[in-house]
Amino acid sequence: MAQTQFPAAPAEKPLILLIPGLDGSGPGHWQRRWADEMEDAQMVDLGLWEKPHRNTWINRLNLAVQRAGRPVVLVAHSLGCLLTAWWAKFEQPGWSSPVIGALLVAPPEVDFFPRDDRLNGFAPTPADALPFPSILVASRNDPWIGFPTAKLLARQWGSQFEDAGDTGHINADSKIGSWEDGKRLLHRLMNTHPSETAPHLPTHGDWSEGLEYRS
Repeated sequence: MAQTQFPAAPAEKPLILLIPGLDGSGPGHWQRRWADEMEDAQMVDLGLWEKPHRNTWINRLNLAVQRAGRPVVLVAHSLGCLLTAWWAKFEQPGWSSPVIGALLVAPPEVDFFPRDDRLNGFAPTPADALPFPSILVASRNDPWIGFPTAKLLARQWGSQFEDAGDTGHINADSKIGSWEDGKRLLHRLMNTHPSETAPHLPTHGDWSEGLEYRS
């Protein structure tokens, strides 16, 4: 039986695309700090921060990925995690995709009693395994999602799960500065061979919904 072949580690240093959530990541947020501190990190300008539109965000994330011109690691916070899942569902990236991994931090609940009505456009939460290695980080007292729900989401997405303790929504209000623990997780993700965490790669028949025109 032929063995599955996994891609070699990227020769180029990956670009870290920082994907904010609702209202963007303002001053003091660890994503803003990473953008300032890391040479190979940049924020994705999704626009429509106060009234997000799912398909517009998907298109803008896809443009950022394609423009990178090198391997990409996605680092998403809050609603940016749902965007990452929806991007993967629509684009169906394979092993030729620039995206080599994702760090998903504090995804919110969007299906049942979401904290903010503006999250409704990102429901239902995609339940398909992500086609690249990922780590999902959740806090035990995040007001945007229950801890058991976050653990379930990690299983559905095929992500490694990391317990962030009692750190709220893991944002500027959490008083975590540049979030050194997150940097360590990012380092681990970027040094993980795909075969160690490779989820089930979805086929065309695995998607519960057909592709739609994104307008």
